Amino acid sequence: MASGETLLIFTPSMNEPPGTNPATPDRRNYHDVLDFDASTDEEAVFKAVLPRNYSGGGVTVYVHYSMSSDSTNNVVWQGAFERIGDGIQDVDADGFAAFQSTGAVAVPTNLGNVGIDTITFTNGAQMDSIAVGELIRFKLRRDADDTSATDSASGDAELHAIEIKET
Repeated sequence: MASGETLLIFTPSMNEPPGTNPATPDRRNYHDVLDFDASTDEEAVFKAVLPRNYSGGGVTVYVHYSMSSDSTNNVVWQGAFERIGDGIQDVDADGFAAFQSTGAVAVPTNLGNVGIDTITFTNGAQMDSIAVGELIRFKLRRDADDTSATDSASGDAELHAIEIKET
């Protein structure tokens, strides 16, 4: 696969919400979104089979989102991969790799506009050593408690889609 080609796309309806602090399904002018709160770390989880044209490189995750009420501050997104594979991960427990972060990124300056923030992952441990043709999960979190950078945006961050490209 050529660098920069899309591997996976996730939409809000594909979310398999975690048992605690899930992002909340919502709609914005007929657009399905997932709302991520400003004061609590909320998460969404997406499952897929890693396409066989993945060549083993790092990936960039593109987070497409809008804000419900803030157009002047910063938001922080975190992402983590889990390799389920063939006999790799017991699905009775989670085994996500460490979160990687966007850092603090300015939100769109007009409410309703969609911003696109990126999270980069190197191949190997940052991606839980995911492999072609295997079942994987991707977890997205809004870092509302500022563990990786300062998320100063008020109101919900509304997820529209996630695109994962090989880099």
